[in-house]
Amino acid sequence: MSATLRFDNIGKVFPGVRALDGVSFEVDAGQVHGLMGENGAGKSTLLKILGGEYQPDSGRILMDGKEVRFPSAAASIAAGVAVIHQELQYVPDLTVTENLLLGRLPSAFGWVNKRGAKRFVQERLAQMGVDLDPNARLGRLSIAQRQMVEICKALLRNARVIALDEPTSSLSHRETEVLFKLVRELQADGRALIYISHRMDEIYELCTACTIFRDGRKVTSHPSLAEVKRDTIVKEMVGREITDIYGYRPRRQGEVRLAVEAVEGHGLAAPASFSVRAGEILGFFGLVGAGRSELMRLVYGAEKRRGGQLTLDGAPTDVKSPTHAIRQGIVLCPEDRKEEGIVAMASVAENINISCRRHELRAGLFLNRKKEAETADRFIKLLKIKTPSRRQKIRLLSGGNQQKAILSRWLAEPDLKVVILDEPTRGIDVGAKHEIYNVIYELAERGCAVVMVSSELPEVLGVSDRIVVMREGRISGELARGEASEPALLELALPQGGRAAREAA
Repeated sequence: MSATLRFDNIGKVFPGVRALDGVSFEVDAGQVHGLMGENGAGKSTLLKILGGEYQPDSGRILMDGKEVRFPSAAASIAAGVAVIHQELQYVPDLTVTENLLLGRLPSAFGWVNKRGAKRFVQERLAQMGVDLDPNARLGRLSIAQRQMVEICKALLRNARVIALDEPTSSLSHRETEVLFKLVRELQADGRALIYISHRMDEIYELCTACTIFRDGRKVTSHPSLAEVKRDTIVKEMVGREITDIYGYRPRRQGEVRLAVEAVEGHGLAAPASFSVRAGEILGFFGLVGAGRSELMRLVYGAEKRRGGQLTLDGAPTDVKSPTHAIRQGIVLCPEDRKEEGIVAMASVAENINISCRRHELRAGLFLNRKKEAETADRFIKLLKIKTPSRRQKIRLLSGGNQQKAILSRWLAEPDLKVVILDEPTRGIDVGAKHEIYNVIYELAERGCAVVMVSSELPEVLGVSDRIVVMREGRISGELARGEASEPALLELALPQGGRAAREAA
């Protein structure tokens, strides 16, 4: 019996880079097949070929033993394929209902049946256990909620082949549980699923088989994942052993660099206060929606504060905008790199130099192209950014390499004092994570105060010197590195109702 889906010798070349080279593997009905590899290994490119966004330069795709061609996304969908991409694809000004039924809204005599569409979406969301307002506009929802809309959109198509690319990267614990339940139901229903994740726990919990990619090639396939050790998977992915991904490095800390006192504003339920020392890595943990990103945006001047005071190196300061923050040495790497981090149509070099170029202007007016090329090349080499050249459009890079370019932008600033990193390793592979952690340590060692927001418990425990926990828009506690543990952080992060229910159980 033929596999539901088979990739046969798939190849894809972009200018200056071979993204896929002779990739072959198959996925059976009722199987969740894990796909793992470093950022830029070719995983997302393969899914874009499956989804009809790219055309392969060689090889073929077979479904039920018959060759299929997808010249467009519409052709892929019509063949029963649904691809949920890591970079979300939605229309922000349309409602949840309109996004879920985009291209197939129920209509009669040229008029959309809005009531019928809403009723259909409400019923299906309830069946899936997803809590979303059908009338809410996508642009006003959180990243986690938008991610759930993308997942639900694919499931509503009743596809036979479903591919998910980092689907939990922005989801809360509850939303992740809902997704896992849906995946298991689809598996039991005989669907063929491809699941991409850099979170090893997810791969081992959901997947029955696994294929490893490295540099656009298939390294190996494991038909029975339960028989393979995790260390083996990591080594196959990165081509080397990584014994301790976090590699924590203690260091000397200085005086308080940034003090935030009684800050109030959008997303906070109570005034928030914290401080971070020069050379310190201060972790911020909390469930999705706890207010961590909102607090960082208030500190950075991206949102207007209603009250409170900031003190930088002992002197009061009033950060009114991101530009003002940057000029004082306070920078932010945002959670949503696609919407708020990269300049998608610009090159890698332009994205790296966009802030620091003001220091190198000739006669205060003209760009110093030679200096900018040197800066870009230096950080491409330092952070191992996978790109054919500094002139490559950044939108063509993998998410992890885009993240490295944003980090390079701030590392190129000559007088950094405070670096705020909001989910710096979201959707990034284990090897790239290890490299980014080393960059964080180096920033702290040169005297920067680092604030790292993360929803991954092992990460915040592994990297931080001290951890602040937020719950429902307020700071609920603070723990030193020696005091912190997963149970202790969760106790501070869980809503009061959730804690009571857990204790009663």
